[in-house]
Amino acid sequence: MGKLYVVPTPIGNLKDITLRALEVLKEVNFIACEDTRRTSILLNHYDIKDKKLISYYEPKESVQVPKILKLLEREDVALVSDAGMPSISDPGYRLIRACIEKGIPIEVLPGPSSVLTALVGSGLPTDRFMFVGFLPKKGLENFLQELKTCQDTTIIAFESPNRLLKSLQALYKVYGEELQICVARELTKIHEEYVRGKILEVLKVFEERGDIKGEVVIVWRM
Repeated sequence: MGKLYVVPTPIGNLKDITLRALEVLKEVNFIACEDTRRTSILLNHYDIKDKKLISYYEPKESVQVPKILKLLEREDVALVSDAGMPSISDPGYRLIRACIEKGIPIEVLPGPSSVLTALVGSGLPTDRFMFVGFLPKKGLENFLQELKTCQDTTIIAFESPNRLLKSLQALYKVYGEELQICVARELTKIHEEYVRGKILEVLKVFEERGDIKGEVVIVWRM
């Protein structure tokens, strides 16, 4: 029987990968990934060749999980995401859960995570925090109202750049002007940026900027 290796990949800077992760990617024959093109960029950068890439993304995982489980009956498979730790806001957890149910061994490698990078870089308290994934497109204010019960907790959320202003406005409306917030953008890349302060200060920065690009993580503390 094989083993499923859960392998974190860089969230921006291709140098942010462990020696152990590279070792696993070199040794396995099969790699399950979200976007084969993104994974190919990483593999080519480290001259890792002759790997069979299995496209694994929502909702395709319902078809691919049985195929991957079949492979794991005889050899190792690595699971990666486009960036960061697999199964965090991606369908990797379904494969991991299926392996647990089948008694297939799993080895999770430590590595890059935009959630923890943004949390630490925000400067907000880290004693108690909660990750809520991508902020909902519908019912955002109601969702934020529900989070009011999480007192003395730092909240971390993903957001797309084209929805950032709308989400910041909703945060101001629900929590008021004293809310301490940090917007982390393009983490580990050349244009990495942290915008920290009270909600109105941060909102003003992005309202004046207009064009917002890159991956965004929002961190706030009530």
